[in-house]
Amino acid sequence: MEDVDRLVLLGDVLELRHGPPRDAMRAARPFFEDLGRVLSGREVVVCAGNHDHALVAPWLDTRALQAPEPLGLERRLDAGEVSLMLERIAEWASPAHLTVAYPGLWVRPDVYATHGHYLDCHLTVPTLERLSVAAMGRVLGRPAAAFGCVEDYEAVAAPVFAWRDAVARDTRTGDALNGLATVSAWRALRGDDRSGAGGSVGGGRRRRVGGVGGVLTYARRCALRSLRRHALMRAFPLAVAALNRAGLGPLRANVSTGELRRAGLFAMGEVAARLELGDAYVIFGHTHRAGPLPGDPESEWRGRGGARLVNSGCWTYDSVFLTQMPGESPYWPGTCVLVDDAGPPVLKRLLLDRSHAELAPARVADPTPRPA
Repeated sequence: MEDVDRLVLLGDVLELRHGPPRDAMRAARPFFEDLGRVLSGREVVVCAGNHDHALVAPWLDTRALQAPEPLGLERRLDAGEVSLMLERIAEWASPAHLTVAYPGLWVRPDVYATHGHYLDCHLTVPTLERLSVAAMGRVLGRPAAAFGCVEDYEAVAAPVFAWRDAVARDTRTGDALNGLATVSAWRALRGDDRSGAGGSVGGGRRRRVGGVGGVLTYARRCALRSLRRHALMRAFPLAVAALNRAGLGPLRANVSTGELRRAGLFAMGEVAARLELGDAYVIFGHTHRAGPLPGDPESEWRGRGGARLVNSGCWTYDSVFLTQMPGESPYWPGTCVLVDDAGPPVLKRLLLDRSHAELAPARVADPTPRPA
């Protein structure tokens, strides 16, 4: 950060869909205090994404009472006028100056940065959020094919986020809402039996099974997992076809890493075209797939309206997308984009010297009391 004039945190700064905001704020405070010391006297800009949309929800609610002008590509705000959470984060980040931008900001006249969650409206991969916004669009009579401004995207996405944030406000959520169920389904559909960071990629210890009974139990569990996986693989295309018939598509029954990349880029290019970003560089994160990287097809990173797409990558360790070789996967955490005064934005991969063992999260017991 020594030579950086301004840091833009590009959404999903907090994880607010797993449980109460107080837990996320408690975990985030040391980070923002460190960041404030490092960036003393300089600016930190916070955008909101789909995981932390609640950061800007109070301001959006207040704005709705004032018959405002349409929400454009960039609204710059002081933290205190947006929400109590952002006001506290700004206090922690002092003596850095923390401001807010929503839904994105022009970093340069030809560089626009946003989290990228609007792309879910055009995604062909049947994620929970893709289905949720499609269903909301049906209810409101606002199909994504007709979108042409920021408020179209907010109209279908904000109610979905508000419901999810309300569920997580007082208690920890289940796997369906916090994303773990989606990851498990992807593992099964790709024929991957790993159990997260403790599996082969994460470098965790494997449990030694002793005795004939233990071996039989382990074999039975493996057989049951295999049966479940094959059943899911057979049912998945049928389910996707049914969703398309119900008008929630277009969706495809392909969840390969290649298709995830292509689908995400196509969808973000569609957002850029509908928001009339022209041939600007559009920096986003959301899908976590850093790029463009050497060897990536250049044409995939161009939106249909000419936008030059740049993905700032991932800062979470998601073992389902990683390979045995540290740093090999485009989902390896620790990527950022450096925007200079001129020239193309430059992708920087800052944690290529780290190992799985250094980055894999420790397994922590759920502190939430459970009913007897």
